[in-house]
Amino acid sequence: MRIPAHAVCTAIRDDIVSGAFEPGARLTEEVLARRYGVSRVPVREALRTLESEGFVTTRRHAGACVAEPTEQEAADLLELRMLLEPLAAARAARRRTDAHLKVLRGLVRLGQERARRGQGEDLRSLGGWFHETLAQSSGSPGLIALLTQMRHKVAWMYVVEAPARPVESWAEHGAIVDAVARGDAERARALTVLHAERAAGAHRLRLRAAVRTSQPAVNMSSSRH
Repeated sequence: MRIPAHAVCTAIRDDIVSGAFEPGARLTEEVLARRYGVSRVPVREALRTLESEGFVTTRRHAGACVAEPTEQEAADLLELRMLLEPLAAARAARRRTDAHLKVLRGLVRLGQERARRGQGEDLRSLGGWFHETLAQSSGSPGLIALLTQMRHKVAWMYVVEAPARPVESWAEHGAIVDAVARGDAERARALTVLHAERAAGAHRLRLRAAVRTSQPAVNMSSSRH
């Protein structure tokens, strides 16, 4: 069975984000093909995609390597996301479907319940799903793609600390959804700006970890999609 390039791309991106491949590490087609149990063709296609996304760079005499973002690039990324997320919320207020709204409200209920109970281990994933669904609700494919790419990059460049006041954070999520439900684009935008500004303070640049000398093989037949 031929493994599609997008699955290989997802696997390599996930390994970059998780730190399995350090910034600056070489990414040779032969080694990657062996690691994921695929031919070099989907690996080559995946590396081209990841280069266009900014995760990979091509160096003379070295070939494909994991990109090494600067602190300024990381700061710019966070600032850009803080501009685009409010835009997505405003568009969601105009374009969301009933299905989107149902999922958003369900996530807010779960998040508020977990926050009240102090179940912080669940809140990070719930928060990610919330913001992903809010972006999807914008009905703007280009904006959705940008925000998805930014989420991956933020997870790569930053450690995000748990909110100091999770109950208040999820109350903010609830207020955003209420504005989206009413079709109030300006209020949805304004609330998302405030929420993004507060959340930005929880981001800390990752410290560079020790370079790993070997990587275990990965079975792509059960890879994440």
